[in-house]
Amino acid sequence: MGFFDRLKQGLKKTGRVLNTDIRDLFKSEGRLIDEAFLEEIRAILFKTDMGFVSVQALVDEIATTMRGRVVQMEDIVATLKNKLRELLAQSESPIEYAASGPTAVMVCGVNGAGKTTSIAKLAHMFKSQGKSVVLGAGDTFRAAAVEQLTIWSNRLGVAIVTGEPKAHPASVAYRAVEKAIADKTDVCIVDTAGRLQTQVNLMTELTKIRDAIAKQIPEAPHEVLLVLDATTGQNGISQAAKFAEAAGCTGIVLAKLDGTAKGGVVVAIRQQLNLPVKFIGVGEQHEDFAAFDSNQFVDALFADALGV
Repeated sequence: MGFFDRLKQGLKKTGRVLNTDIRDLFKSEGRLIDEAFLEEIRAILFKTDMGFVSVQALVDEIATTMRGRVVQMEDIVATLKNKLRELLAQSESPIEYAASGPTAVMVCGVNGAGKTTSIAKLAHMFKSQGKSVVLGAGDTFRAAAVEQLTIWSNRLGVAIVTGEPKAHPASVAYRAVEKAIADKTDVCIVDTAGRLQTQVNLMTELTKIRDAIAKQIPEAPHEVLLVLDATTGQNGISQAAKFAEAAGCTGIVLAKLDGTAKGGVVVAIRQQLNLPVKFIGVGEQHEDFAAFDSNQFVDALFADALGV
């Protein structure tokens, strides 16, 4: 199964809301685009957690181009897809690599968002591209997190730097980058402790970890990726805003898209935070993870509607 088929499968819950509900708005002779229709389509789009700004933009597009006309479902779907591609437009480069030396990637997020699994999938992706990887187990407050990351490092055949329990995470980050430089490793991925965006002291700690990495490589970290759990929907937006401020996030890794009907939160993130969605996860396996492709995402979202 290719990633597009995995993505379709992962977005099935979101797609079912969109496609079944939109289909129910139409009869064989089509449907007049009037105020009643616009309100109905608005309610359907809201169910996927696209957010007010994005939904308004989509409804406005339909109203501007089709109001007063009798159209078929295919016309509405085509208009929605075109507008969504516009709303999701972003740079196609998921990772900004260092001009020379190791590329440092810092990963943060709340507990349970899928951070450790996402790091393992990132490491696997880099390895499959022929790059060497070292992991920094910066979640020193949770023994299970270090143990889990160590297991992944062994499975993937990548190096790992750990610290003593309760050691300062910044020291682990420093030593991980130090090792990457000494070993001429291509990519250093630094894990951080899961935290709530309301825990001010822990959010301040993210800045210290950034500073520790920068002591080794002044322009690093090159990427600060925030792992968000797609099943949290709009709640993920407030998480992202706080983390982006504290850690200087450069992009989002959206995990667990396969477990939710709120896949539209991708659109809300792009519109409200102006942070790129860099990677998405639609399952537990390494193959269920890939760089975010907006065209592919939109096609998968409406695949059932068009029988793709």
